[in-house]
Amino acid sequence: MSKPSASVLAPTTVEVSPEPTPSELLLRVFTDLRDELVSTLWYLLGNRDDAQDVAQEAFLRCWRHQDSLPDIQNLRAWIFRIGLNAAKDLQRSAWHRRVKPLLGADVMPMVDATPPPTQLLEEQEAMMQLRAALMDLRPEEKEVFLLRQNGDLTYEQIAELHNRPVGTVKTQMRSALQKLRKVLN
Repeated sequence: MSKPSASVLAPTTVEVSPEPTPSELLLRVFTDLRDELVSTLWYLLGNRDDAQDVAQEAFLRCWRHQDSLPDIQNLRAWIFRIGLNAAKDLQRSAWHRRVKPLLGADVMPMVDATPPPTQLLEEQEAMMQLRAALMDLRPEEKEVFLLRQNGDLTYEQIAELHNRPVGTVKTQMRSALQKLRKVLN
């Protein structure tokens, strides 16, 4: 019988990756959510530059409170809540109240495709109608719609985010969808 080699007898070490630090976790999750957050803020604020500034402000606020990460059960909802609060702070500021966003190309980018001219005109008209309808929604309806569609949050997450009952959130979403359907039909 042959003796086992030394490599077989040597204990194998399995490297276990350490738990990410709160700052690493926050950075990773925020990076993954950034585009969704900016998109949601863009619709909410009506301006891409403001949305990017608010997303940056939201990251800074999250960074300052990273010590509370172990207590947070839904990190995605927490980040979106901070982003929405930062957007509301901007909307309340005197500077933002004086400046009104234009419903133009800055509100929603157009897709770089070359459909027939008539189709392009119809799509542009429908997009303008949709933008106007979005801007006419009540703030609560707009937030629920954007968080559901752009933020991809569940009704339960949105309810938790706003400290509202799930039924209220669903009613606000239904109301927003009914108003948008009227405009598009």
